[in-house]
Amino acid sequence: MENQQRTNDGKSPDRKILSEVGENGVAIITINRPPLNLLSVHVLLSLKEKIEEAIRKDSVKAIVITGSRGNFSAGFVVTAFGGSQQRKTHRELGFMSIDFITDTLEASRKPIVAAVEGFSLGGGFEIALACHARISTSTSKLGLPELQYGILPGFGGTQRLPRLVGLPKALEMILTSKRISGDEACNMCLVDAISPSDQLLGSACQWALDILECRRPWSISLFRTDRLAPLAEARTLLNSVRAQIQKQNPNVIHPLVCIDVIEHGILCGPRNGLWKEAEALHELRQSDSCRSLVHVFFAKQSTSKIPGITDIGLLPRKINKVAILGGSLMSSGIATVLVLANYYVIMKYIDQNSLQNGIGRVKANLEGRVKEGRMTQEHYKKVCTLLKGVLSYDNFKDVDLVIEDVPDIVSLKQQFFADLDECCPPHCIFASTTCIVNLDLIGERMKPCREIVGIHFFSSPSVTDLLEIVRTERTSPQTLVDLLNFGKRIQKTPIVVQNCTGFAVRRMCFPYLQAAMLLVEHGADAYQIDKALTSFGLKLGPFRMLDQDGFQSAAVHDVKFLETFPDRSYKSNLIPIMRKNNRAGEYTCQGFYTYNDKEEASPDPEISKYIEMARSMSGITIKSKLATLSDGEIVEMILFPVLNEACRMISEAIIVKSSDLDVASVLGMGFPGYRGGIIFWSHSVGFKYICSKLEEWSKEYGEFFKPCAYLVERASKRSSLGAQVKQAKSLL
Repeated sequence: MENQQRTNDGKSPDRKILSEVGENGVAIITINRPPLNLLSVHVLLSLKEKIEEAIRKDSVKAIVITGSRGNFSAGFVVTAFGGSQQRKTHRELGFMSIDFITDTLEASRKPIVAAVEGFSLGGGFEIALACHARISTSTSKLGLPELQYGILPGFGGTQRLPRLVGLPKALEMILTSKRISGDEACNMCLVDAISPSDQLLGSACQWALDILECRRPWSISLFRTDRLAPLAEARTLLNSVRAQIQKQNPNVIHPLVCIDVIEHGILCGPRNGLWKEAEALHELRQSDSCRSLVHVFFAKQSTSKIPGITDIGLLPRKINKVAILGGSLMSSGIATVLVLANYYVIMKYIDQNSLQNGIGRVKANLEGRVKEGRMTQEHYKKVCTLLKGVLSYDNFKDVDLVIEDVPDIVSLKQQFFADLDECCPPHCIFASTTCIVNLDLIGERMKPCREIVGIHFFSSPSVTDLLEIVRTERTSPQTLVDLLNFGKRIQKTPIVVQNCTGFAVRRMCFPYLQAAMLLVEHGADAYQIDKALTSFGLKLGPFRMLDQDGFQSAAVHDVKFLETFPDRSYKSNLIPIMRKNNRAGEYTCQGFYTYNDKEEASPDPEISKYIEMARSMSGITIKSKLATLSDGEIVEMILFPVLNEACRMISEAIIVKSSDLDVASVLGMGFPGYRGGIIFWSHSVGFKYICSKLEEWSKEYGEFFKPCAYLVERASKRSSLGAQVKQAKSLL
């Protein structure tokens, strides 16, 4: 098999695997597909060829495997996952675990050592696990992320990792796709030694020679048993983890399959476990969950690719210093995220007391990371030096980005931005976190040359990976490029949306919550609604979501949406009634649920009386159909209006591409990733069916359910919702 492959332009071959034998007799074999050194069938076959060649050569005493340009290997190309590949490719990938990883690499009669730097993930990490020793830099990132794609580790990871670190730690790493540093890996004996980057190859070569001369142990990972617990203890742990996963998400099977494979290896021996792993990988790669999760992966990758913006050669300008206006919990959360990303942050407050409270919250957030072991005390001290609280604009002369997070009062926001206009440098980007107030209105009192954008974080900023970047007609391509880069630096997935009420996520949440209100006021059970949606896979049912957001926030958003979209809104009296009765959501421990001191939610029988009051006020009578809905019918009546609103956003070109709404629904509103997002899921349901149900419900229950023109048109043509947004806009 040739280890060369032509580049995309077809002019010259690239060497994917490099091999060089040093004077010390150690062959250094390098995976050379920068920047991440991703694997493929061709790369693995070339690697196998080079290893076999080194084993045959008498001049080679030992072997070191490494990666080029600072990364070992970030694993397999994700295009190999999902249903797009032929069965032959699936089977070839799975069974190479035994033919190559086990019977060639691990069974080598010459010691093989992995020199790990940068990313060592997935299949790359599994290659390292099969080596006879591993030397790593302290900052390397190691892990098995395969469950994120609906599959399981397929190159022996399910068998070797438990034998190297013990079953509890292996389960945690595999089932949560947890990445660990080289230092953490060394502490758990997953790597044998830590070396500085500039000494890594030398250390690995010496370790390999030491193994050869019996000065170091020759470890075959697959046959180690010293870290495995007794069988009864292992079974108890595996059964406990199974039950926990089934309770958390009864719809996904790949974590359970993974546990079965791990258990099979413990019960029947590691080689049997490898065969079981290969068979499971072959099956899971053809599953709906795998296809959906791979779709979400690529959808996330493409959110930052904006035609006419990111493809015209603009380079992002550096953002070094960020100012934040506002003293809310959200402001402190944003500041925490920014200092962790190494930004210098200024937080402006109106008085000394607010300043102390706000800075204190940020430091408390950071201290929590220290207590959890996610940050060292030294790193904490360093990060705290990046944070400064101020009461004036004196320090704003050199800020690169200002993020406004004050209450949604138009005059207040206008005054803040007018003040900023006078004290910030010309290149400074002005951004607001609002999702209610029109951005053009906020910037009315600024100079004409200034532009304003939206940067919408989600609660809590340190947990939610989504960032909405909102552009207006005045937003320049350069500003978008700057903010897309900013989003990546703070480890968020940025999506670009047009200026509109609610942007992308809130616009989808609006019908999600309103449909629930309509159903419950007409006879459906609130707690059955939440249960049906969470059983489907949503992180929060609509009523738990309302509790979490707080009723005051819900009331403000309701008013704005009712004003903006009166023709498709359902006006409910339920929230106002509950607020009058001192129920305001989770933060007051009383909303649709009651909450104990551990923030655990319990249904409250008293809710029924407030629902009755709302029905009486609106003159609503219970609909027998809605009082006896099945869980499946509830899911449809809640989610089809969400899809309907998503279609409106496509037709109005609110988003760049339809897959952006899949990302927004998964990361922003908790739609299950294993269903691919709201648009991807709708393809499996069928647009003709969705449209017919919406038409049926609109006749029975009102205009709220009426399908939009874009959905009707797509259903009639039985075509995809994935059309280019600029084409969709022309359909209006």
